[in-house]
Amino acid sequence: MVELQSIEPQKVLVTGATGYIGGRLTPRLVHEGHHVRVLVRDKSRVLGRSWADQVDVSVGDALDPDALCHALSGVDTAYYLIHSMTSGSAFRDMDIHAAHTFSQAAKDAGVKRIIYLGGLGDPQSNLSNHLRSRQETGDALRESGVPVTEFRAAVIVGAGSMSFEMIRYLVERLPIMVCPKWIYSRIQPIAVDDLLDYLVSALNTPASRDRIIEIGGSDVTTYKGMMLGYANARGLRRLLLPVPVLTPRLSSYWVHWTTPVPASITGALVDGLRNHVVVTDDSAKRLFPHIQPQDYASAIAKVIEDLDAGRIETAWSDAARAPTQSGELTRLESSQGMIIERRQRTVAAPAHSVFRTFSGIGARRGWYFANWAWRLRGMLDRLLGGAGLRRGRRHPDELRVGDALDFWRVEAVTDDRLVRFRSEMKLPGRAWLQFEVWEDPDGSTHLAQTAAFIPKGLPGLTYWYALYLFHAWIFGGMIKAIARRAERRQ
Repeated sequence: MVELQSIEPQKVLVTGATGYIGGRLTPRLVHEGHHVRVLVRDKSRVLGRSWADQVDVSVGDALDPDALCHALSGVDTAYYLIHSMTSGSAFRDMDIHAAHTFSQAAKDAGVKRIIYLGGLGDPQSNLSNHLRSRQETGDALRESGVPVTEFRAAVIVGAGSMSFEMIRYLVERLPIMVCPKWIYSRIQPIAVDDLLDYLVSALNTPASRDRIIEIGGSDVTTYKGMMLGYANARGLRRLLLPVPVLTPRLSSYWVHWTTPVPASITGALVDGLRNHVVVTDDSAKRLFPHIQPQDYASAIAKVIEDLDAGRIETAWSDAARAPTQSGELTRLESSQGMIIERRQRTVAAPAHSVFRTFSGIGARRGWYFANWAWRLRGMLDRLLGGAGLRRGRRHPDELRVGDALDFWRVEAVTDDRLVRFRSEMKLPGRAWLQFEVWEDPDGSTHLAQTAAFIPKGLPGLTYWYALYLFHAWIFGGMIKAIARRAERRQ
């Protein structure tokens, strides 16, 4: 993290605070001493965040002038991190409309500046609809007269970044790739930490007002170079075979079926890969001399280091949505290089009682549901040379980081809130199991159980999906058993 000088605390609004960049920017701003307010459409999506009690939460939509008036009241600077690409083919019109509405509301509220993250690309070239809309959104934000600092970036290198995850999944899953000619497009990717440094530093860099600032890493490569660079860092051998007949439409289908990128946006993303996206001016160096962007290899190494070390907090703090009417919610998704299965339910017991229940799991108490299946898995692990279940646990009721628990290792403990276990089973990948509990202001208690798996190549993917129904049965029964035990304890 860059050490900033002459920090002047401001009242800041962050839109898109539960998104990829906003979710990382918000705690950085809080750490720097700024008074932060976030604008979200669903307040429950903030509850799982570690910074939830350190920010003001304003509920509303960027298309609702009344909600924006309340959210922007008293704000000095507003970060605009909203994008409608997941809305389908009409994303451009929605983006422009939202930017116009937000800009006018910011002017009416007396906001001094808007900081916006857009897309890199030569505006005089034949830009894709996606990249063109990112730049047109910046134009729409400027129309009301509020000064705008517009950062333009290409692919953001970080676990969870949509464009980077698309590249990462292609490399992980396909030993041989038939690629379109866009793999030779020139690109200047930027590490997510460097991008955040620019966004934070802009607050106390007056010269960045009313500027379009192109930002990127320290080297220029191609999409082929990005894929081979990731493969090299992961120790994977990959063969890329470019062919001239693979159209953007065919490429988007291929990406959709090979990666977790939703079909609704693969077309727009792939179409943008035909454009060269490199920095063409040095304004970032002149305005922010203290930021020295990493090269691509260093950024990749940091991503892999974080995953190998289990530093996956951004994935675990994925927004917790409100339960359904039945009090239970299940989601399966791919994020930050992991396959994540998250279950949530409401429990008729205080949070501390729920915590005591799931923190006491394992060893003699068993795993609360289908213990025969856990014993069978332990026997299989022993046959494969693993620890199995016989390690037990150090203390029947207490956990501390580093404790062994059957074939798990305690990785994180937050009293009356959270426990995370890292698997030490013999697996074609890495796995975690986390339990978290919290109470809403209305007094209701929510329990979240998250199983995450980082597959190692095709064997890992095969393992996960082959056992998916069995795991769904095990983990579905487990969260219900924890809730029942906590309620009986109470």
